Amino acid sequence: MKIKRLRLAGFGPFKNEQVVDFERFDADGIFLITGKTGAGKSSILDAISFALYDQVPRFSDVAPRLRSDYCEPDDPTFVELDFSLRGRDYRILRRPAYERAKMNGTGTTTAAPTAVLQVLHGTEWRGLAAKPKAVGLELSAILPLKADQFLQVILLAQNRFQYFLLAKTDERRAVLRSLFGTTRFEQLETALVLRRKSLDDRLADVQRGVAQQITAAMHQLRLLEAPVAPDLGWFSDALAGLNSAVDVASAEAASAAVRLSAATENHRAAAETQRRQVRRVLADTALVVLDGRHTEIEAHRGTLLRAARAARVWPHIRSSRAATAEWQTALADETTARTAWLPFGDGDSDGDSDSGGDGDGGGDGGASDSACASQRALRPIMDALVGRLGALAEVLAEEKQLPALNREITALFDALAGHTDGLTRAQQRIDELPQQIDFIGEQLAAATLAAAGENEAAEAVRRAEIGLAAAEDVVALLRELAGAGTQLLDRSRDNAAAAVAYEALVTRRFAGQASELASRLVEGDPCAVCGAIDHPAPAAAQGELVTAADLSTARQYMQGRQQELADAQETATSLTNRLGQAQALAGQRSVGELQAECFAARARLATAQTAADLVGGLRHEQADLRESQTTAQTALLGLRAARDTAADIHSERSGQRDLLVARVGAQRGGSDTVTDQVRALQQELDCARRLDDALVLSQQRADARDAATLDLANQLAEEAFDDEETAAGARLDEGHAIQLANVVRSYDDQRAAALAAVADPELVDLPSAPIDLEPSLRAFDAASTARDDAVSSHSSLAERAGQLHVIVREVATRFAASADLMDEHSQVRQLADVMQGDEPNTKRMRLETYVLAAQLEEIVVAANVRLRTMTSGRYTLEHDDSRVKGGARSGLGLAIRDEFTGRARPTHSLSGGETFLASLALALGLAEVVTGQAGGITLDTLFVDEGFGSLDGETLETAMSTLDTLRAGGRTIGLISHVDSMKEQIPATLRISVTDQGYSRIEADTPIT
Repeated sequence: MKIKRLRLAGFGPFKNEQVVDFERFDADGIFLITGKTGAGKSSILDAISFALYDQVPRFSDVAPRLRSDYCEPDDPTFVELDFSLRGRDYRILRRPAYERAKMNGTGTTTAAPTAVLQVLHGTEWRGLAAKPKAVGLELSAILPLKADQFLQVILLAQNRFQYFLLAKTDERRAVLRSLFGTTRFEQLETALVLRRKSLDDRLADVQRGVAQQITAAMHQLRLLEAPVAPDLGWFSDALAGLNSAVDVASAEAASAAVRLSAATENHRAAAETQRRQVRRVLADTALVVLDGRHTEIEAHRGTLLRAARAARVWPHIRSSRAATAEWQTALADETTARTAWLPFGDGDSDGDSDSGGDGDGGGDGGASDSACASQRALRPIMDALVGRLGALAEVLAEEKQLPALNREITALFDALAGHTDGLTRAQQRIDELPQQIDFIGEQLAAATLAAAGENEAAEAVRRAEIGLAAAEDVVALLRELAGAGTQLLDRSRDNAAAAVAYEALVTRRFAGQASELASRLVEGDPCAVCGAIDHPAPAAAQGELVTAADLSTARQYMQGRQQELADAQETATSLTNRLGQAQALAGQRSVGELQAECFAARARLATAQTAADLVGGLRHEQADLRESQTTAQTALLGLRAARDTAADIHSERSGQRDLLVARVGAQRGGSDTVTDQVRALQQELDCARRLDDALVLSQQRADARDAATLDLANQLAEEAFDDEETAAGARLDEGHAIQLANVVRSYDDQRAAALAAVADPELVDLPSAPIDLEPSLRAFDAASTARDDAVSSHSSLAERAGQLHVIVREVATRFAASADLMDEHSQVRQLADVMQGDEPNTKRMRLETYVLAAQLEEIVVAANVRLRTMTSGRYTLEHDDSRVKGGARSGLGLAIRDEFTGRARPTHSLSGGETFLASLALALGLAEVVTGQAGGITLDTLFVDEGFGSLDGETLETAMSTLDTLRAGGRTIGLISHVDSMKEQIPATLRISVTDQGYSRIEADTPIT
């Protein structure tokens, strides 16, 4: 993979569009990305990662802020990256979500993230995907490196440089698998494991099935101990024995059924006699008990009669109590109304406030007289208040007009200002229209000229599409012709073989004629050839005889092969003719050339069609602008008239408001407003009216109470009750009354039923002594038990025999199928265990890990060539395939050998500078081995972000010398560092500078050659 070009704008510290051409550093091989701290050096790597993976390595744990803080709402934000992989060039354009200006020019809105992926065909870019999700899926197929893996082998960002060196086995395996494409080995392991599991399941099913059948057979035979290694004969013998027991049990069940029928009839007759005796005894007993309850039932009847008389009195009691309660409520309301009227009333009305407070009937006359006096005093007051409110109604309406009038005056003022602004804009529009009309005229002339070539472009597209279709047919026909040639050769071989086989059969037929005739000779019959009766030496058969039917079958087979050969020859001839026609149409041009020609012709046609579409629109727009010019001049006159009218109305409404304010001020009296004065008068009127209504209501309720009391006294006398309490005490609630009525009704029904039972004819002439059912019941139970046991025994034996028959048939099938399955299972299991890293694989190394371990050894060898140089021979990397603790998978470990101690130790024990050197050597070795592998990803670009500052001067010089050796390999390495000495050693520089406005820009310096 090679990073070629980066274009970005509004990203990180870069406000304006910046373009980085990485190919200009190909001749140098190494270039330095330099600049002040915070200038945006690492943002270049962030942009590459964002373009490829929609994420930034430095913001892995927080939401990234990708849009530049220096951007205005209208400034764009995007990253465009060109890269090549496996001989093809790709371009990806990605925009993050950010706040942009709205189309109407007011405020901002969130722009959705977008992405576009293109591939270069010839000189034209063609789209592959156009949405972020679709682009991600397409890129995952083109570039099989995940984001973390990309950051470990190509883009070595800050704090992630040493990940591959210090990674765990599983993490390192994932990186190497993507780089070397070894998923096929994992697929092979998976397929073998699945086959082993399938065989395990099948064998377990067979064994489990046989074991289940043995258990089932033991259950049917009622055996407690399982037989030792039972074979099919054991099952068959057990089935025969069980069938014999079924026949014996069938005969016993039929005999027991006859005995049960006789015992049942005898017991049924005795039980019927006993049942009628019990009915007669129960009827006599019930009649005696009912006679004993007669006094109690009669008392209940009397209680129900008194409750019925009380029920007729109860509505009058309830009405009297309700009238009394309503009268007391009316007195309370009257007191409340008097209290509310006190702030407004005079001394006379106050003196009457306590006259109706007595709740008994003795003071009713005084209360009535007081109420009448109060009503007479209130009438003149209410009439005066109504008159005053009527006088203020007109002034109140005028006061309510003031807010609306104020709003109208304000609106008229705003309209006047708006008309003034409209006049200014209309005049400006009239001044701009002539320039716009001239500009549209120039565009119309250019579009008319471009649209004139539409027919010529359409003809060019037609010719190019015909040629492209023919070229694509040439490719397809060549492929089909190659297949047809192979098929023709196969059919020719089949035809020749069939002919040879037929000739051989004919030869054998002729050679075997004598033996065929000899096979037909019968002792004593004459020979069909010579007529002799004796056959002293008949010809012996040499192998299997060839019959006429054999020759007929071989002849038909040979004819079929001849027909297939003829068909293949016809297909090849047809394809050859079609190929010649397609080549003539294509004109000896390739598909790629014709695709480019077709694309160019379509582009010319699209341009001409677009211009033709624009001509009508431009003409219409030109006419609209001219019409707008006339309309604007007319509208200018209307706006002036509207402004003058608004000014006149505004003056008129202002005078009207001043007049109303003066009138309202004269009528509001001591209140702040007329509304407040009306509200106070209305409150006084409401209190007077409530007091008047309360006096009337209390008088009505007193009259109603007296009437209800009189009705109650009359009803008590009619129903013979002394007073209200006696009648209420005799009343029963509905539930209790229903309960007593049910008791009386039940007693009457039971007595009638008992008398009817005593007189029943079935209960006459019964034996006096009670019938004993015990003997007949014992005989019935014994016969029933015997019959049930016999039937149960027969059913059980028959069912067991049927189940055992099914078991025997199933066991026979399983015995026949298990032999070959066990042999196949043993072979597959042993192979799967070895490939999965299980016993007897002592390294616990899987097949894919074994292959990757070999690749890792090559990477270590390539890395050590540089690491020895950079560390003066002290350190070398070692591939560690030893088993790890806990039974985890091994095979991809790394260790560092220190020649000072002569021992290997974990890579985590290295210092910061040593880790940087080891990681750099490993990254370079990885790139070298991957590039040399057929089918892998070529790593032509490498970025290293910081880390050189941890090296001393001598080690830095060594590391730079090592990097300098990569120039000959065609690889390009970008370094980010603040070390000054590196600026002197690396002439090719990508410099990030900060402008006076605060945002950054990118400048490339290449050495002069």
